[in-house]
Amino acid sequence: MQILIIAGIYLLFPLLIIYVFRKWQFFQKIGTVIMAYAVGIIMAISGYMEVEHGVETLLVMQKWFMNITVPVAIPLMLFSCNFRLWAKSLPKTIYALVGGVISIFISVLCAYFLFRNNEITNFEDISALMIGIYTGGTMNFASIGSAISADSTTMTCLMTIEMLVTFPLLLFIVGGGYNFFRKMLPFQDEYNGEIVNEKKLRDIENYNYMLNRRIIPYTLIGLGLSILYVIIGALISLLLLGNLNELIVILTVTTLGIISSFSEKIRHLPKTFEMGMIFILCFSIVVASQFNFKILAETGLSLAFFVLVIMITSLVLHFIWCRITKVHGDLFTVAIVGFLCSPPFVPPVVGAMGNKKVLVSGLAVGLVGYAIGTYLGIGMSFLLKFL
Repeated sequence: MQILIIAGIYLLFPLLIIYVFRKWQFFQKIGTVIMAYAVGIIMAISGYMEVEHGVETLLVMQKWFMNITVPVAIPLMLFSCNFRLWAKSLPKTIYALVGGVISIFISVLCAYFLFRNNEITNFEDISALMIGIYTGGTMNFASIGSAISADSTTMTCLMTIEMLVTFPLLLFIVGGGYNFFRKMLPFQDEYNGEIVNEKKLRDIENYNYMLNRRIIPYTLIGLGLSILYVIIGALISLLLLGNLNELIVILTVTTLGIISSFSEKIRHLPKTFEMGMIFILCFSIVVASQFNFKILAETGLSLAFFVLVIMITSLVLHFIWCRITKVHGDLFTVAIVGFLCSPPFVPPVVGAMGNKKVLVSGLAVGLVGYAIGTYLGIGMSFLLKFL
């Protein structure tokens, strides 16, 4: 009975989180992913996850939840990406994008060699997960974690510490830190040649009208396509290896999701991003419910310094790059938010800056990070294990 209740929480609480997120502005500032992790951690520290009977059943259930939700979510969240539009945007956006990716990759690589000899094991996996977090947020984090079979407790500890380290940066930016970047980098009010059409701007995590009778069928088409891609990935894995390989499934659905985004009919399917977020919220609760405070206490300080070094190093390298390529302060600001905090945090920052013209660029940088972060993280894992 207890395991059934836990399964019910995994399935129903993402919907409750979305309801609370839509109803109260306070929770909109917190964000759905943070709320999902909070629910899971509360389940863990309350002792409710300590079942007396059926421990193996619980572990198998949790594994299936994690293995299914992420592959289904990835295509759904990529369908609405307009890569053609971004390719035609201002070259400065591309500079900010490329500079951010290079900065994060170098920062994680340097931090790995700096911290790999401490008491924390499997630092190759942790470094790969950091690539995922800082190039696309929870989606890539989840994708890479599934692909490399990362330890769930390590994932929860890392995500928790990353939030604690990165959140002050977000507060600094929203509280007026963008003015500092404007002073340090050349600020421009004009976007020569960049495509900016406010009618095309899409709200991130706008769950309104998801249950509209006219919208539901089209959203279900997107869900069906995503499930089909998971099946294709599974079949490819079975044909190549004779078993289900999470890495092949993840890379397959990511590639098919990107290819599908070039179809206007698929790209205009409503609420696919939000549908994907529901699966990500489910995954987040499952992972966080395996939270182990003892392990966090043992490794938390080292992980915190590890994440802090990555964040500061990537910011400095990215800033130097933008200074050289003459990327202005507002574009740099939304780029680092899109990378380090994920796209849902871009609109509030743009609102604080009062410069809507960088909204498209910020979302573009973050969503491209969604598309490439999985490849970068898995590549980092292989590279470090080879070294």
